[in-house]
Parts: sequence; structure tokens; C-alpha cells
Amino acid sequence: MSTYILQIDTATEVCSVSLSLNGELVNKIDASEPNLHASKLTVFIDDLLQESKLSYQDLSAVVVSKGPGSYTGLRIGVSTAKGLCYALDIPLLAVNTLESMYAGYKVQHDKNEILYVPMLDARRMEVYQIIFDCDGAVLQETEAAIIDADTFVQYADKKLCLFGTGATKLKEVFSGVDNITIDENYKHSSTYLSKKAYEKFTQQDFEDLIYFEPYYLKEFIAMLPKAIKL
Repeated sequence: MSTYILQIDTATEVCSVSLSLNGELVNKIDASEPNLHASKLTVFIDDLLQESKLSYQDLSAVVVSKGPGSYTGLRIGVSTAKGLCYALDIPLLAVNTLESMYAGYKVQHDKNEILYVPMLDARRMEVYQIIFDCDGAVLQETEAAIIDADTFVQYADKKLCLFGTGATKLKEVFSGVDNITIDENYKHSSTYLSKKAYEKFTQQDFEDLIYFEPYYLKEFIAMLPKAIKL
């Protein structure tokens, strides 16, 4: 049976859509520009299917990166995914954004005796993070954390690799810490959803189209615009 899954990730500044077949990547479109999600997400989905010579009716499910991440980006991604699933009468799947980051990164950087810390920027010195060991066991569940030089002292005897939008701003914080490496070359993508999405599909681990909401982790706080000086 051919299981085509449309994969959507708008949790970061990257607007990413991809297509997998039985858990293996078929095609992808990744783009990173300000305010791209609202104007280009559905366009990218159309383009992706046309390039892959498929129609919407060929899809078996849609998976969305559910968060944590950008409030606006998550809202757009989830609403688009839910709309497609409702219209096509196919199941909705959802994967923790940080877990998909780990899955994609681990395939490319598989090292023993190292802890993996995917991070997303949550403004100022706060990040969304989760900590995995080299075997994929979760050592620290998903959390919003304020980072300083002492954050990982309990892992002083381990090597840690920090990556993602939250990690790139911490270079100076950990500049003198020998056991911590920050990978500034990480590129976010919906392609990292493929394996987990197919697992969830085969297990029929579907989301409720009516009640499913993004995993914001923190409440959204609207910022007042700065006063305009006359």
C-alpha cells in the first residue's frame, strides 16, 4: 500500500512542506523569508504535489509540526493541515517540533556518548528545549527555559550538542565550556517529520480534527506597538 503523507512545518521562520511515501522522503520545498507562512504555505503545497505528479486525493494523511515554536507560524500550519484533512476526509497527525528536530539531526550526526539538545528561540535568553541521549531516550522533557552558563552543570561529565534557532544565540554564553558544542549550521525542515509521521499513521495515532490545537507551551502575549513620534 502506498502511503503518501503531506508534511507541514511552520514552527520556525522556515516555511517547509514535504512529501513522504511509506516514511521515505519524496520531495520538499523549504523557504525562509519574513512573514512567508500566510502567503506561501498553500502555494508551496500545490507546487509540491504538481512537481511530484500527485493530486490531493493521493494523500493518505497530513502531518503537522505541532510546536513548540512561533505562535503565528504554528497557528497557520495547524489550521491549514486541519482544513486539508477535513476537506479530503483523511487523518491528521502531529509531531512535537523538538522531537522531529532530534530525529532529523541524529540521522546526519550520529555519535556515541553525546547528548542532543534541540532548541527553538523563545525570545531574549529563553528557549524551548528537550534533551535526548544518543539512544533517543528523553533525559529532560520539553520545556521553556531561561539559559545561563550554569544551565547544564548537571551534565558536566557529558558532551552536549546544542542546535536550532535557540542555540545559535548562546555562543557567547558557552564559549568557555569545553563539553558543549553549538551547531550553527542546522537547517530546519519538515523532512524530519517523515519517520515519526509514518509510525503514527501505521499505529493509527490520529488527532481529533475538532479539538486539536498547537502545542504553544507558553501563553501568547501580544506586544503593544511602539509609539510613533510626531
